Amino acid sequence: MQRNKKSLVFIAAVLAVFCGFNAALYAQWMQPLSKKTPLFANPVFDSDFPDPAVIRAADGFFYAYATQTSINGIWINIQVARSIDLVNWQPLGDALPTKPAWASQTQNFWAPHVHETDGTYFMYYSADPNSRTGLCLAVATATNPVGPFTDKGSPLKCGSGFVNIDPMAFDDPLTGKRFLYWGSGFEPIKVQELAANRLEFAPGSQPANLIFPIANPAPNSYRDLVEGAWVTYRNGIYYLFFSGDDCCTIAHYAVMVARSTSATGPFTILPENDGVIVAGNAKWLGPGHNSVIRDDKSTDWIVYHAYHPNDRQRGRVMLINRLIYRSDGWVTAEAGAPTMETRVAPFIARRR
Repeated sequence: MQRNKKSLVFIAAVLAVFCGFNAALYAQWMQPLSKKTPLFANPVFDSDFPDPAVIRAADGFFYAYATQTSINGIWINIQVARSIDLVNWQPLGDALPTKPAWASQTQNFWAPHVHETDGTYFMYYSADPNSRTGLCLAVATATNPVGPFTDKGSPLKCGSGFVNIDPMAFDDPLTGKRFLYWGSGFEPIKVQELAANRLEFAPGSQPANLIFPIANPAPNSYRDLVEGAWVTYRNGIYYLFFSGDDCCTIAHYAVMVARSTSATGPFTILPENDGVIVAGNAKWLGPGHNSVIRDDKSTDWIVYHAYHPNDRQRGRVMLINRLIYRSDGWVTAEAGAPTMETRVAPFIARRR
């Protein structure tokens, strides 16, 4: 435990110098550890759980949703897991046990995001239609965060290739408008307003391009393909997290961030390190496709997947790390991310 204390003090000092001084955060890191201080080490879910999207439901539990996986030869279309503390997760099976009729003959159910409104849970995801003409955006609903979710009966939007993937729903706290972000397939990340029923796009609305791919062979560039958008709003700034550019073959993948004063942009990408805030290291390969969740001390945590470098057969497992909001208005991940060593866990009041 003493070694952990010294490590945390050192990390806090580094963050204060290099990440822009934040007095409250620095004070939190400098608090001495007690025997009751919860700790964790990545991964927090050590099985295949790609593209994790985490929400906190009305029951106080955290729910994580992920892309399909196969367990003992049985497909789980949309994975769902539950946690009280963001560290210990219980798999709960398939949130979408019945395929939609329009995608009943295919097996590509990707990157879900769930949004709750007035007791209804809306799950946005991507699926391959029976025609196999290109992936579609889809939406399903349930009255329980575990599901079962039922598809609305027809796709939300279809197109060629895998352009229409990785949806993320976001309610703008300033305008009250409902938006859906999505995109990949070597096209820009897009946003479009949703209708009041959240089951279709608003009449007369059109998609707007936000983040464009840039072909660059440099090894530290990850924007050949951009995907996995996640938007948060904090201190008057909209932060758009996104990933690129190869999740699953050579796993040249990383998380980047952009910011704006409007939910619909224009967004400016973090000028340093080509926008990258989490990239692979000796401990983790291909980190990316993140969500963001807030703990009970108002600290934001980035949740994302990565491969064990020497055990890719395990799949993309789930990791978390603390986010740091700097004095210059930018956000980055804590030093060393993606981490494997022991860190202070998210503060969750209920478990104490």
